[in-house]
Amino acid sequence: MNQDNSPKRDALPVSVVVMAAGKGTRMKSERPKVLHRIAGRAMLSHVLATVEQLADAHALQKVVVVTGHGAEAVETHLSGSPLQAQHLLEFARQMPQLGTGHAVQQAVPHLPDSGVVVILNGDVPLIQADTVQALIQASAGQNLALLTVQLADPTGYGRIVRKCAGESNDERQGAVQAIVEHKDATPEQRAIQEIYTGIMAAPAQWLKRAVSLLKNNNSQGEFYLTDIVAMAVAEGLPVVGQLTTDEVQVAGVNSPVQLAELERAFQQRQARRFMEAGVRMADPARFDVRGDLQCASDVEIDVNCVFEGQVRLGHRVRIGANCFIANVQIADDAVIHPFTHIDGEKPGVVVGEGALIGPFARLRPGAVLGAEVHIGNFVEVKNSTMAKGSKANHLAYLGDATVGERVNYGAGSITANYDGANKHRTVIEADVHVGSNSVLVAPLTLGAGGTVGAGSVVSKDTPPGALTVTRARQTSLADWSRPVKASKDKPKN
Repeated sequence: MNQDNSPKRDALPVSVVVMAAGKGTRMKSERPKVLHRIAGRAMLSHVLATVEQLADAHALQKVVVVTGHGAEAVETHLSGSPLQAQHLLEFARQMPQLGTGHAVQQAVPHLPDSGVVVILNGDVPLIQADTVQALIQASAGQNLALLTVQLADPTGYGRIVRKCAGESNDERQGAVQAIVEHKDATPEQRAIQEIYTGIMAAPAQWLKRAVSLLKNNNSQGEFYLTDIVAMAVAEGLPVVGQLTTDEVQVAGVNSPVQLAELERAFQQRQARRFMEAGVRMADPARFDVRGDLQCASDVEIDVNCVFEGQVRLGHRVRIGANCFIANVQIADDAVIHPFTHIDGEKPGVVVGEGALIGPFARLRPGAVLGAEVHIGNFVEVKNSTMAKGSKANHLAYLGDATVGERVNYGAGSITANYDGANKHRTVIEADVHVGSNSVLVAPLTLGAGGTVGAGSVVSKDTPPGALTVTRARQTSLADWSRPVKASKDKPKN
């Protein structure tokens, strides 16, 4: 998105109204409908991300989000958004909710008189910027442009009624004459498969006047925005019906079933995009991206993997089955074995070239692993660096540690980094061998080349090259008898 609000040369000024006031009764949820998530992101956030892209081609004047049910939650969710940071975002409350026309009426006081107004819906999350851009061009500040689509089953949607050939000598044969809501449509009109998607672009000044004239004399007692089509026809304002063939972009969500269907459609498109770029997937139907994933060449991804946040995969990276990968940079030739959990939410995780991670490993924020590092099963690393060639292969914990090159960190060993109030750091210098089941009590430095005997509790710095053992002396008691449980049998008379 552009970082200034200066008008672009020859750009058509654009304002956007996003309708986000509905309760979403069929969602059967206390959460406002537009805050339900697709690909890990609120539906409304998807829509506003598309709006942000429009600023690259237009002078974006104002974005008005119409809220109603759960208004405070919706407005709080958008606080700090890029549009708000640029003072473009405003809210209009629709209380009570009396239809789509009523929603736009609440936005009117916030809208300028110039340019084009685009109407979007917060529960139609996958609309793309190029589709909206084409609709704006169709309006051109002079026409009412409606985005339409043909559905095999148009039940519940407003039908597009066009001028039929032969009805008149009007050169605009097939021009849109009206939108008829399903509830008010005749049987003949319900047979029409072309429907209105709920997305339009209109001249700002005309739209503001038109919505002020809306009436609610219909079966629902609501103010239908679609009634402005008849007004435009009556006034001679051209009505353009722009047909899209992409149903997914204009699909709305009214129930958990529809939410899940749209999630799958989105993920399948993501998978196809990655495969067309060269990524190999064991099964594209079992793949989820909920953030920004970037892959270099020859990446392989097994089944049931989830990617969140910012993820960067280098050349020839392999991701095993059932992994959760979030906010991480993984360098070339690294292998992430199955069931690994990487969550690098600030300050992120780095996995070095040729590293081997997992299976059943966990990397937490601040884990920075060098080249050829090995992290094995049931090993957890948090806020720690491990230099080239170091290994922690089994059942271990490294927290707040700095680990040098070629360190071997034994099974069952931990850094005791927390004293109940503060975190302390452990430094393990190059070529140290830490024996199994050891406890390193921070703050602590293990000198280069040293060895810690298995089962030791080390609480003082160790010199380079030394063997450090803190085990208690072994004692064996000869002829010792193991305790025996008392018999439960009652004595016989």
